[in-house]
Amino acid sequence: MPKRSDDAAEEKPKALTTYTIKLDDAQMAKLRAAVAKKQWEEAEVPYARFAFKGPKVNVTAYESGKVVVAGKETEDFVQNVIEAEVTGLAQLGYDDVHHPEWFEPHAGLDESGKGDLFGPVVAATVIAERAQIEAWRAAGVRDSKSIEDSQILKLDEFIRGTPGAVVEVVSCGMAKYNELMLKPHANLNRLLAWQHARALEAALQKKWVARGLLDQFSQEPLVQRELKKRGLGRFHLEMRTKAEEDPVVAAASVVARAEFVRTMRALARASGERLQFGAGAAAKAQAARIVERFGALSLGRFAKLHFRTSYEVVAAAGKLNELPLPVPKEKTEWRRS
Repeated sequence: MPKRSDDAAEEKPKALTTYTIKLDDAQMAKLRAAVAKKQWEEAEVPYARFAFKGPKVNVTAYESGKVVVAGKETEDFVQNVIEAEVTGLAQLGYDDVHHPEWFEPHAGLDESGKGDLFGPVVAATVIAERAQIEAWRAAGVRDSKSIEDSQILKLDEFIRGTPGAVVEVVSCGMAKYNELMLKPHANLNRLLAWQHARALEAALQKKWVARGLLDQFSQEPLVQRELKKRGLGRFHLEMRTKAEEDPVVAAASVVARAEFVRTMRALARASGERLQFGAGAAAKAQAARIVERFGALSLGRFAKLHFRTSYEVVAAAGKLNELPLPVPKEKTEWRRS
């Protein structure tokens, strides 16, 4: 935390206090937007990017990146605007007290693409500790489901480029993925557990940590079993819902999503149109167009063939003789007793 000029203990608070901090360009933009919302008077100050005069505090941002806050309500402005809205330091401090385990060295695991008709399933492991975690949270790293894909790619680059962080990704190409998942008794959760274990093993070879956290995708300890096969039984892997609240799991979710997005863009170039995420009606209609344009065999280049949707598309096109997909199991109808 930058020092305030009124930090001296036991001193009587001054009527006028000042605070200085160095911000990057993105943070400067956030600060200007936050102050502009207050409709304060804008002032001209030499060598300043911008300056505002409020009722009880003035804010000046210089070209060098230095920001000076001065006035009777400096403390309030710093806490409620700079720390809360611009740098995220206030939230970091809260989490440091209530979630100290987030800032200890550990691994975070997450995946992307499991419920999408198009594209493979990607598993990612990230290993980090306090220095990396604080940098990521200040940059806006959080659960990938709340971030636009364009920003996902930028955050992925930032995470991978953070000194001291370890990132590993495991993804099957579509041909291999469909080969595995169309085998008798194939199970997506078991394949995903294998991917997670492989990514974690590769990460631990670069930097050992004793524990990790994974968002729970199965009631069975599938990943733990895979780890034992690899001689990693002493590694403690916890699984729970909403694990993306942990910043390292959130980073893994960003990395996995970014890899999935890059794969989807490559598949889109091959198909000639932007592929739909999810597995709804729009994705089904797009799969039907792919079959019509390129033939049933081509569907496996883009889509997960073990999905019921793929069978329905190929069957509706009358091309099960060209691509003989197994008949999916009947859907279970749940009724309240």
